[in-house]
Amino acid sequence: MAYLAPAEFVTKMVDAGESKLLMSTRDTLIRSYMAGAILALAAAFAVTITVNTGNALVGAMLFPVGFIMLYLMGFDLLTGVFTLAPLAVLDKRPGATWKGVMRNWSLVFCGNFAGALTVAVFMAIIFTFGFSEAPNAIGQKLGHIGEGRTVGYSSHGAAGMLTLFIRGVMCNWMVSTGVVAALMSTSVSGKAIGMWMPVMIFFYMGFEHSIVNMFLFPTGLMLGGNFTLMDYLIWNEIPTVLGNLVGGLSFVGLTLYATHYKTAPKRALT
Repeated sequence: MAYLAPAEFVTKMVDAGESKLLMSTRDTLIRSYMAGAILALAAAFAVTITVNTGNALVGAMLFPVGFIMLYLMGFDLLTGVFTLAPLAVLDKRPGATWKGVMRNWSLVFCGNFAGALTVAVFMAIIFTFGFSEAPNAIGQKLGHIGEGRTVGYSSHGAAGMLTLFIRGVMCNWMVSTGVVAALMSTSVSGKAIGMWMPVMIFFYMGFEHSIVNMFLFPTGLMLGGNFTLMDYLIWNEIPTVLGNLVGGLSFVGLTLYATHYKTAPKRALT
């Protein structure tokens, strides 16, 4: 499990950000669609495990398999490009602009949402036998998750919105740490172990991940969750996206870039 020094893997972070900004629209959409779909399937897998075992920790321990698979296949999540893409602009890489960053973020958001929504429809069909009967226990659990993480926040007003935003920040602090951890190693096993640890933390702690929520909440709506589309957008998705942006860029991207890539001058000894 060869390990790269911080200066080496942070350089790879900037290189990755540059490649994502220069990627074609077609490839960006395909890669983000597949990332959203695979992560959504992993979320369905984790919820199924939690319901069947009654142990949320087991579900959280196994959820990272989806995250690991999608990154090993080179697919893109919004949470990852939030952290990586701006670094290419800060480093003044050729062709890297803030307009390009916004283009990349918008395309990845759309692709992730389409992929997650596809799996949401598929799983809703499975949980209801083609909408011919009431949701099974797993489907009911998904509906309750949607209620608690929309109406549950709104019932607390501004305090609920603050809590939601901070959970979004904490989520992408962990998820982007997983993205970076994959760059620390040159072996598949090293990448997998590095990604697994922080992703397990975010899932078990109930932090808010904008792409996972693109699956959980549409599925909950289709399965009779007691909340609305506007509840989902205002009291979850939009604040979560903003929190994910702040968490990944501030606590991972910029901190590593500042201290390992644009290192401050050494202190003079007297």
